Amino acid sequence: MAKVVMYATGVCPYCVMAEKLLRGKGVADIEKVRVDLDPARREEMMTRTGRRTVPQIYIGDRHVGGFDDLAALDRAGGLDPLLAA
Repeated sequence: MAKVVMYATGVCPYCVMAEKLLRGKGVADIEKVRVDLDPARREEMMTRTGRRTVPQIYIGDRHVGGFDDLAALDRAGGLDPLLAA
């Protein structure tokens, strides 16, 4: 299964929904980067993604985006193959 990295905060409902969707797909290990606890990691996230909001999700080397992007990818049938890579 591909490595999943999610930039998140402790109080973000979209982060919780993204994690729930990924867990439902069988992802056992999600590397969570808490940008609310480490401002340098927030800067890293914004530099890598060009976005300021959380969650920001990477599957392997691919930036998927936020929860809405993740859900749209799943609906389009693209999430399972990406996770399997």
